[in-house]
Amino acid sequence: MSTVQPAQRVEWIPLDRITVVNPRARNKQGHKEITDNIAQIGLKRPITVTRRVESGGPFYDLVCGQGRLEAYQALGQAEVPALVVAADAEDCLIASLVENCARRQHSAIDLLQDIGRMREAGHSIMQIARKTGLTFEYVGGVARLLEKGEQRLLQSVESRVMPLSVAVEIAEAADHDVQRALQDAYEKGSLRGRRLIAAKRIVEARRRSGKGLKQQTGKAHSGQRLSPAALIRAYQEDVDRKRALIGRANSARDRLLLLTEALRRLRLSEQFSALLEDEGLATMPANLADRLERMGATS
Repeated sequence: MSTVQPAQRVEWIPLDRITVVNPRARNKQGHKEITDNIAQIGLKRPITVTRRVESGGPFYDLVCGQGRLEAYQALGQAEVPALVVAADAEDCLIASLVENCARRQHSAIDLLQDIGRMREAGHSIMQIARKTGLTFEYVGGVARLLEKGEQRLLQSVESRVMPLSVAVEIAEAADHDVQRALQDAYEKGSLRGRRLIAAKRIVEARRRSGKGLKQQTGKAHSGQRLSPAALIRAYQEDVDRKRALIGRANSARDRLLLLTEALRRLRLSEQFSALLEDEGLATMPANLADRLERMGATS
């Protein structure tokens, strides 16, 4: 549990003495809105820091409020009002992570990174779920992907190409069962259309190049276009799956017809009907009775 102690008063802290221990890449538009708001009406809520004793200090580590701190920097201020709390380095990191997880505009990739940092800090899945308000299943799934080094699958979860449950199933599957995991996701409706095509591309890249991601420049490969051959291949695979589903449906229909016909013939037997009445089984579901009546009318 965190041992961050409440601050007793607000202090004005020089900006150049504050270190951001858990830095975040900020959305430019969102940062501009924060800066403009502070410029117009001032800072409504102080940032939170903890004092770090060093020679030439004091210095401070930021616990909460990176956006507000950067807004003050953009406005050319030399000092910022701050609540100074008593906490060690680990508690500050956890408090910062929890605040970032709770932000309304928290990006998915930040969330995944936060869970990884909290796991590295020695916190259990249950503790992380309780601190962040996330479900145990979600935290457990992300932690499992992180433990297995599945950066490529994590990216697919972050970009909403693949549900977390499907990514975990693929990560846990043996190489020869990965396609089966994709097919199961298709049949359950978890992956369809373009998402299915994108997921197959990710799985193929994972098979060919490994679980990790190489450093890339420019835009992410998610914007790349599929070649005509790849589209045709994906379309053909989709058709094959649908044909297999139709085949299973036809087989189930044939078995149902066979069973219904057998039951209809048994009902024509007075001895069998008497046996059912003696056992208290003279009634049957309405849908089945209606089907038998229709079959009797057409026979």
